Amino acid sequence: MKNIFFTPGPSELYYTAQEHIKQALKDQIPSISHRSKQFEAIFAETVQNLKTLLQIPDQFHILFTGSATEIWERMIQNGVEKHCFHYVNGAFSERFYQIGLELGKKATAYHAQEGSCAAIEAGQIPEDAELIAFTHNETSTGAAQPLEDIYAVRKAHPDKLIAVDAVSSLPYPDLDFQQVDSVFFSVQKGFGLPAGLGVWIVNEKFVEKSKKLQEKGIGIGSYHSLPSFLSKAMKNQTPETPNVLTLYLLAKVSGDMLQKGIAHIRKETEYKAALLYHTLENHTFLQPFVKEKKFQSKTVIVAETRQDSYSVISYLKNNQLIVGSGYGNYKPKHIRIANFPTHSKEQIEMLVDRINDLKNYTSA
Repeated sequence: MKNIFFTPGPSELYYTAQEHIKQALKDQIPSISHRSKQFEAIFAETVQNLKTLLQIPDQFHILFTGSATEIWERMIQNGVEKHCFHYVNGAFSERFYQIGLELGKKATAYHAQEGSCAAIEAGQIPEDAELIAFTHNETSTGAAQPLEDIYAVRKAHPDKLIAVDAVSSLPYPDLDFQQVDSVFFSVQKGFGLPAGLGVWIVNEKFVEKSKKLQEKGIGIGSYHSLPSFLSKAMKNQTPETPNVLTLYLLAKVSGDMLQKGIAHIRKETEYKAALLYHTLENHTFLQPFVKEKKFQSKTVIVAETRQDSYSVISYLKNNQLIVGSGYGNYKPKHIRIANFPTHSKEQIEMLVDRINDLKNYTSA
């Protein structure tokens, strides 16, 4: 039996990815020019499949970068002249905020307790903030900001840009793109692909802000500025040689997800998450780290353990079930379990059985 990866990224490859990789190698996809008609067709197919799958409106553009980490930087460069505001609920949202500071912006933040999310209240967001950054799903803690909170902020601040980090939640959330201006993710999590590709979804409002900053002589990046991305995307191209193989795989896997149906994927995700949380809530030494149900992620389930997490991880690994360790200071205290579309109900049920076996297992 081969290992099954429940790590929160890179994670288990989508179950059709291997066959698509074989076909890509047969068709010599990794060797084609990114200025060829064949590449342009791949680019167009990827964009169309993502727009259909995620119900992205026509006024949004889809751009491809080297990683989601890069998008943090590009987003602040192209959307912020002076001041950005961040909701921080863990290590990755904290890093997004820190990049604003490193780029010389007046970045401010509202810090929620780790394992929770901000309770949205009037007055949290400074009037001069130009961009409001949410991390929808905090991969380090398993806390997910309810979409209704994001929509409430949009209603209260219609003129500001709203950016959403959906790195470890898409394609699960049924996001209303009319309520936001930019969303981004990377493919090695929910889309079950090899790492090395970030996807930046951005609307015309964000594009116009970028152009205004450029007109003012403010640095917005060079070959990866938003105007540069767009000038090539209009031709179904990228500014530089991209990860052609993973872009091809994203086209194919998003097409497979369309065939399966996004409603079915979301229903399955919720069933699997409910099973995992029920198991943790009734365990002898594992408990959900996120206590409030409204903040519990459906795609990254984090458990705190009353014994060293290494023994739990080792026990599961001996059963070919690979879960993630805690992040940062939580490394010896937590385990993190990915619940992505590639993880079948049967695989999650197998994992639950082994977690239940742990009730009678203690480290040596």
